[in-house]
Amino acid sequence: MEARRDVFQAIADPTRRNIIGMLAGEPLHVNAIADNFKMSRQAVSLHVKILEECGLLVIKQKGRERFCEAKLDKLNEVSVWVDQYKKFWEARMDAMEKYLQDLQKSRKNARKK
Repeated sequence: MEARRDVFQAIADPTRRNIIGMLAGEPLHVNAIADNFKMSRQAVSLHVKILEECGLLVIKQKGRERFCEAKLDKLNEVSVWVDQYKKFWEARMDAMEKYLQDLQKSRKNARKK
């Protein structure tokens, strides 16, 4: 049994990121999406399928056309994950800034002596 795909797998591919960007503006049918890429419609359909499995888009049938609509709330998972590391690096940078300030003070004091 194949493991369920997650949002990180979806955004790992630049083509899928481009599709997400396109759909963020408006729902599009699969052919309109495929027209923006130099690859087969089947390849684009596979990317669309992965995005659907990851919960980043839904496909709605309207007449004979299948329209893809972005569901970007799943990207919050990425934001939460990135934020934890952002806090880590901000704390590291704050510590380095304090270290450099202390070093600069100690050099100034050494020159005065």
